[in-house]
Amino acid sequence: MSIDLEYAIKQDVRNNPVVREVDRDQAREFFRTLLWACAGVGMVMFALLPRTNLLATGYQVERLREDLAREQEYERQYRLELEMIRRPQEIQTRAERDLGMVPPTEGATVVLERVPPTSRASRAIVAAVR
Repeated sequence: MSIDLEYAIKQDVRNNPVVREVDRDQAREFFRTLLWACAGVGMVMFALLPRTNLLATGYQVERLREDLAREQEYERQYRLELEMIRRPQEIQTRAERDLGMVPPTEGATVVLERVPPTSRASRAIVAAVR
């Protein structure tokens, strides 16, 4: 065991940090490569931008079509409801139920006869009057 101990003591291992100099050519090449990569990514993004806008516009158009269809369905329902409310039978039942009106009797009904309009006077008569 003494040989191993002597060997371990004699072997001097220093844990000094390894200092390396910055290789300027390598750093310049790295930055040049990084610049080209950024330029390539930029060109690809610029080329895909119209397609992305087109897709987004397509989705927006589809969403607006769905909204239009939904609003047309609401309009159809409201028109149907309006036509149901405007029916004479519905008006009569609502007048009797909500307003307390009663249907008219024959004795309470007054019929007005319209007198047909007279024909226009001729020009000779109009000239004589003046």
